[in-house]
Amino acid sequence: MPASNYLDIPDPHLDPVVAANYDDPADERFSASAVGAAVSLLSDLANGGPAVEFAVGTGRLALPLAEAGVRVHGIDFSEAMLAELQKKENAQSISVTVGDMTETQVCDDATLVYLVYNTIMNLRTQHQQVACFRNAAAHLAPGGCFVIENMIPQLHRLAPGETILPFDVSPHHLGFEEHPDPVNQISISHHVHIDGDRVRTTAPAFRYVWPSELDLMAQLAGMTLEARWADWLRTPMTGGSQSHVSVWRKA
Repeated sequence: MPASNYLDIPDPHLDPVVAANYDDPADERFSASAVGAAVSLLSDLANGGPAVEFAVGTGRLALPLAEAGVRVHGIDFSEAMLAELQKKENAQSISVTVGDMTETQVCDDATLVYLVYNTIMNLRTQHQQVACFRNAAAHLAPGGCFVIENMIPQLHRLAPGETILPFDVSPHHLGFEEHPDPVNQISISHHVHIDGDRVRTTAPAFRYVWPSELDLMAQLAGMTLEARWADWLRTPMTGGSQSHVSVWRKA
C-alpha cells in the first residue's frame, strides 16, 4: 500500500478494540519502575502547579501523577481511549476533555504540559506538529515547561535500498518499522499482536521528527530547550541513544 493511503487511515486509537487492548502489563512502559521514573520527573517539573497531558489516553501517567499530588487535566481526541480511562479506580482525580491537542485549550496557567511515548508523531504533518507546540505554549504560565518523550529515528540502521527495520520480535508481538517516504518523514509501524490462536494487526502511520526539528518548533512557540536526556531517569543523551525526554521552557 502506498504511504499516502496509510495517511488516509484513521488513527487506530479511535478504535474501541485498540483502546480496550492498549494497557499491556507485559509492556515495559507499564511497569512500576518505568511509570515511577516518569511521574517523579514530571512531578518535579510541575513544581506544585497544574499540569496538562496531551493525548492522555487511558491515564497511564496522568492517574499516578494525580495521586502524587499534581492537579492534572487530560486532552484526547479518542473517546474510546477516554472510556477506558474512566473505568479505572480514581479516574475522577483528573479532568478530561475530548479535543485535538493542536487547538483545544483548557487553561492558560499550567506549569507543565507533557506529551509522551512518541505521540507527537501521531500528528502526520509538520504543520500539525508546530501547532501542537503553539498550543502547549498557550496553556503554559510564564516559566512553565513543555515535555516530550520521543524516539530518535533509526534510519542510519537501514541498509542501502532497504525500508523496513524490526523493532520487536517476541512470542506475543511482532513489530516492524517501515520508512516508505523519507521526503515527508513518514513511517509505518506494522504490529502483529498474538494471543493464543487470535491475531490482531495494526499499521498506523506517523511523521517522525528529529530532536533539532523539535527545538525549532519550540522556538517558534516562544520556548527554549532547557534539558534533554536519554530517558526519564535523566540519563545523559549520547549519539547512541534511541529516545529522548526533552524539556522546553516558556519565556
